[in-house]
Amino acid sequence: MSPRHFIDIDQLDHTDLRNIIDSAKKMKQQGRNFPRPDERRIHDTLIMIFEKASTRTRVSFDVAMRQLGGQTIVLNSNDMQLGRGETVSDTAQVLSRYAELIMMRTTSHDSILELARHATIPVVNGLSNLSHPCQIMADILTFEEKKFSIEKAKVAWIGDVNNVAKSWVHAAARFGFDLRLGCPREYGPSNELTDWIKRENASVAWIEDPRQAAEDVDCVVTDVFVSMGDSDADRRNKVLANYIVDADLMANADSDAIFMHCLPAQRGSEVAADVIDGPQSVVFDEAENRLHAQKSILAWCLEMI
Repeated sequence: MSPRHFIDIDQLDHTDLRNIIDSAKKMKQQGRNFPRPDERRIHDTLIMIFEKASTRTRVSFDVAMRQLGGQTIVLNSNDMQLGRGETVSDTAQVLSRYAELIMMRTTSHDSILELARHATIPVVNGLSNLSHPCQIMADILTFEEKKFSIEKAKVAWIGDVNNVAKSWVHAAARFGFDLRLGCPREYGPSNELTDWIKRENASVAWIEDPRQAAEDVDCVVTDVFVSMGDSDADRRNKVLANYIVDADLMANADSDAIFMHCLPAQRGSEVAADVIDGPQSVVFDEAENRLHAQKSILAWCLEMI
């Protein structure tokens, strides 16, 4: 039987995704009293591989696994032979003999795909250059806590179409909500992503004017303009200068709209301080919900839910 990997939102159907979200809500209510259906899970180990620095991903996955009754091992590139030339496939096969789950946070999405191809245990995408699915599951959990079912939502993404935006696109197709990409032409959706949106018949619109993209939406989302590994910082900041989420942009959204950001944030760059620190911001609830969403993802991978 193939392991249950959590690599990208587009690889799962609506039923599984909804199950993960609904289970995350119950787990959050139960807190540390989440019942383990199988007491043997107390010996389960999650190996976490970090090729990129992390605060929220590292701590939330660690705490999530411990609250499920398991334990964790953290590996950085310098700790592993993977950083010295050992293949991803060999690493996957070895780690599969030691643990029950692997989470990887890396620059290369291909590395996660190769890890999943050769692992006999579930692999979770903690972040790659192409997607950030765990973040969006936490975002959906947060949206539904603050607003209503995501299926009825109108969401605006403001900035460039980065890895987080791509996972929002995948989620729009699977959950069926309306998504607007408020992005400049230079950093808009790729032809490949546009073709995918058409094939999936997803309700995703690309609108270059960020204020028009935010019109009457229920939620405005952004991210840093320059991510780890980007080599064109000056160019990005110049092109995206008009895409800062400020009070004027938020005024175009619904009066009860919420603001999201996956953090870390650069106040005064992609978002104004009075927005991220203002009453419409839910960024710290969003950060907390990484724990609950990922606990549910791990439980799903282990077939506990």
